[in-house]
Amino acid sequence: MHPKPNLANHSTLSVLPKRIIIMRHGESRGNLDYSAYTTIPDHQIPLTDVGLAQAQDAGSRLRHLISTASYTDSWRVHFYVSPYARAQSTLRELGRSFTKKRIIGVREECRIREQDFGNFQVEERMRAIKRTRQRFGRFFYRFPEGESAADVFDRVSSFLESLWRDIDMNRLHHDPSHDLTLIIVSHGLTSQVFLMKWFKWTVEQFERL
Repeated sequence: MHPKPNLANHSTLSVLPKRIIIMRHGESRGNLDYSAYTTIPDHQIPLTDVGLAQAQDAGSRLRHLISTASYTDSWRVHFYVSPYARAQSTLRELGRSFTKKRIIGVREECRIREQDFGNFQVEERMRAIKRTRQRFGRFFYRFPEGESAADVFDRVSSFLESLWRDIDMNRLHHDPSHDLTLIIVSHGLTSQVFLMKWFKWTVEQFERL
């Protein structure tokens, strides 16, 4: 996110979020068995029982982190979540650790979905494609019928611009007396690209991750 040059004098400085937390979804069926992608669309891949437990534990840890790091008891959270099933399930489980008054909003955001690897994925073909990606370069290699990390970078950049406008125009309806934490529940590659954009990493730095 690129703050405006006059941010120090901006009238909304007092309502900037205290922190942004980026979270990857819990363990999914695809993490355990890649063949799941041959019969289940990527966006419908569910969490495993372990993944559900991880999300519950993450919620407890997040609440402890936010509550102990806030100077007052008046803290709030706002969630942005990928539309993929595994991210939605992660949000539902970790959200159990927060009371309704603590959550000022939840927004499904399609631009922070997983990198598109194509439709139903043939396991052996995908293994060969990923070997080719390693030789070609992870950032610019575009999956057949899918996306490159560079494509993900473009949509994450668009999301960050919208995120800044949400903050700048107080579309989140954030009371400035409350410490606000934004929590983004997304995916591994998307989170890396988010950090690349935020910290202005080069392509070479991304490739070394």
